[in-house]
Amino acid sequence: MSQLKPSPVINGNEHWTTKGDVRLFLWEKPARTAEKRGTVLFVHGSSMASQPTFDLQVPGRAYSSVMDYFADQGYDTWCFDMEGYGRSDKQRPINCDIANGADDTAAVTEYIMKTRGVKDFMIYGISSGALRAALFAQRFPERVARLALDAFVWTGAGSPTLDERRKRLPQFVNVNRRPIDRAFVHSIFTRDHPGCAEAYVVDAFADAILVLDDSMPTGTYVDMCTRLPMVDPEKITVPTLIMRGEFDGIASLDDLIAFFMRLPNADKQFTVMAGISHASFQQINYRMAYHILHAFFSQPAPLYHG
Repeated sequence: MSQLKPSPVINGNEHWTTKGDVRLFLWEKPARTAEKRGTVLFVHGSSMASQPTFDLQVPGRAYSSVMDYFADQGYDTWCFDMEGYGRSDKQRPINCDIANGADDTAAVTEYIMKTRGVKDFMIYGISSGALRAALFAQRFPERVARLALDAFVWTGAGSPTLDERRKRLPQFVNVNRRPIDRAFVHSIFTRDHPGCAEAYVVDAFADAILVLDDSMPTGTYVDMCTRLPMVDPEKITVPTLIMRGEFDGIASLDDLIAFFMRLPNADKQFTVMAGISHASFQQINYRMAYHILHAFFSQPAPLYHG
């Protein structure tokens, strides 16, 4: 268990917006400093809603909530539930694929821009959330100040996680939702390299996920098994950070480096996070992930471009 002093819990604000007839839930935690450094938007993955991922409160674990951490660094922070997840609408008979998630991101950013006067965002996406965030950045580069892609995958080549998932593809292609339970949440932390996360944190994570959902959309799983690549790196023109856990099985190092090499903006970084598998913010080394992300988001823009 972390020996650092617990961080203060920051009060959040509930918001709602619409994408057509679909209601989307947003969660805001404002900066706790007089000087604001920007707005961070967190984009969740395939198997959990946004608050369990980005605002997880675990007693005794300092800054277990990445939203609390960045709010204390001077950032207005937001997360949101994609259609089909958490508190957002789930009634449409669709599987909520990656493109649909990019549409959700567009609707959410438009709402924040209108209500808060935000011009652009620091965007962090994890796993399929990284794919959604990258596709959004490809479509709306003017809304993205900096883009961080964690547990990202490009072509899927050399991915043991996707190799195993393809074996179960027949279970996913003809249904819109798949069941989840506590054992499934624990499997996220054992499939690549057991021991990267502490059991009490995984238990708290599972509790937070299962309060909101007992099933998840199948769309991202189907896309990641059958439709990659879905993002063109040459069309992502914004400053970009690629974050890869040392033991993460969702993407091979070669796949990510090939993607990174094709990014046209010279303001780009690639980092391997030692001792981390998947779900970086729930790992033992989560503070390292925070530091890497904060350093990228707070980096001054280059004055000289050559």
